[in-house]
Amino acid sequence: MSDHTDKPAARTSSFMSFGDHLDELRKRVFLAVVVPVPLMLALFFFGGQIRTFLCEPLLLAMRTNNITAQLTVLSPTETMMMDIKISFILALVIAAPWVLWQLWKFVSPGLHQNEQRFVRLLLPGSGILALIGLTLLYYVMLPLMLTMLVSFSISPETKLDTNPSPTPMTTPAMPMLKTDPASPQAGQSWINTTTRELRFALPIAGDTTQVEIASIALEHPGSLVASFRLSEYLDFILLFAMGFALAFQLPIALLLLSWVGIVNPTMLRKNRKYAFFGIIVLAAAIAPGDMLSLCVVAVPLVLLFEFSIWLIIFAPTSRVASGSVLSKFGERFRTTRSREGNVGDE
Repeated sequence: MSDHTDKPAARTSSFMSFGDHLDELRKRVFLAVVVPVPLMLALFFFGGQIRTFLCEPLLLAMRTNNITAQLTVLSPTETMMMDIKISFILALVIAAPWVLWQLWKFVSPGLHQNEQRFVRLLLPGSGILALIGLTLLYYVMLPLMLTMLVSFSISPETKLDTNPSPTPMTTPAMPMLKTDPASPQAGQSWINTTTRELRFALPIAGDTTQVEIASIALEHPGSLVASFRLSEYLDFILLFAMGFALAFQLPIALLLLSWVGIVNPTMLRKNRKYAFFGIIVLAAAIAPGDMLSLCVVAVPLVLLFEFSIWLIIFAPTSRVASGSVLSKFGERFRTTRSREGNVGDE
């Protein structure tokens, strides 16, 4: 007669001694570190391209406000140190899945099969939310915020009516071009209307085949001159991106709280107004300080809060432990399609 007594789910590996655990830990730490370090060195050689990519939202905001799109460097080592910092942070971000995988390989043998399902849901979900948040930040929120913030840092444009019948000028007018001439002559000057610069073609000593281009930025006349420092802007972007990525972990945090019984969908719906107040406080801590930035940060967080309620309903502990979360989503999708088909037939 067979024994039908329920037994706990077996762990994925046999018992390991304390020495075996130390050896495994040493192996996983080595594998976790061996990837970020060479990756940082490799990224440093692309520091210029990465720096340009990060600076593009500010440069776009400056061009939108009709000012010269340039950043200021105040130290000989400033650019190189920022490239090192960017390479270090970016290497950690890119290598994070590999590091988490090594951590998972170390702890997974000590977990039951149903316990592993919780981690397999949380880790990819956290990474996807962070990626969505950073993409939304770069392509949507930063252009909006920076365009408005830059507008407060410059003097208003001076506009005058043009003379419909100009009198003859004693000196020739400065040519205004959208792009630099293909082969300018030494001593030639022009206004580049795209970059808003006065440019000069200067001779190069000992070289009669080429000229050097020098430029003067054209600013709005007034008491304010916009000049943004490279290191301060990149520090602001990196700190803002980190805070935004953490804020997008709201669904994961609420899902964890629901699994331990602290919150539930009914409670979240009843206390929605308090949650929205907390989101506004959080957005005020993340945003630079203006009302537009506050709204730009708060709106996605409100949507994430509503998504969290939906996620808690469809991923309770019982469904995650049994591995039926995806099947439930598929069942709900098929039911919805079936209803749409019935309505179409009618």
